[in-house]
This record gives sequence, C-alpha cells and structure tokens, in this order.
Amino acid sequence: MRIIDITAELGEINFSPGSELEEIAQNVRTILTTLKKSVPMDREFGLNASVVDLPIAAAQAAMTADIVAAINRYEPRAQVVSVSYEGKETEGTVKPKVRIKINGA
Repeated sequence: MRIIDITAELGEINFSPGSELEEIAQNVRTILTTLKKSVPMDREFGLNASVVDLPIAAAQAAMTADIVAAINRYEPRAQVVSVSYEGKETEGTVKPKVRIKINGA
C-alpha cells in the first residue's frame, strides 16, 4: 500500500508511465486539472467549475465532494484519504491537495 499527495498542477503528460503508481498519480492529477464539460466524448469527466463564485468554505466543501466522486469513478485504483487546500483564501485562490492510497502499486 502506498500513500501519496497530489496537487492540482498542470504538468507534462507521460504517455508511457514507468510504473502503475506513476500512471495512477498522473490520472488523478488529470482529474483535478480538468473542468467538466471540457472533454468532448465524456462531458462528466473532471471537476465542476460552478464553485468559482461560492464563498471559500462552501467552495471547498463542494469541491471535496466532487473530487472524491470523480476519483472514485475515473480512477478506482486510488482511494481518497483526505483533501486539503493550499493557496491564499484572501485572494480567492485555493488549490486542492489530495492524499490517495493505492493498494498493491
């Protein structure tokens, strides 16, 4: 069992990950950085952008629920352990940091 932290940061896509762990981490990062309705063949993939105008606490609660549901649906090899947020709330920017557990990787 491995536990890793993944932040919602854009990065290069590795089309040939060196390990299953790297593949799962990249998939979770892709989920965190994709907005729903932006993927032509799967409009439900990603996270809901409607939280943008919510107060920070409400946005974080809605994003947490959305993150857990999206990871459970699109990357079932990863189990969400916790979701925390980085950023400056006074400036209205928060970035999710997701801790996941991967069995057998």
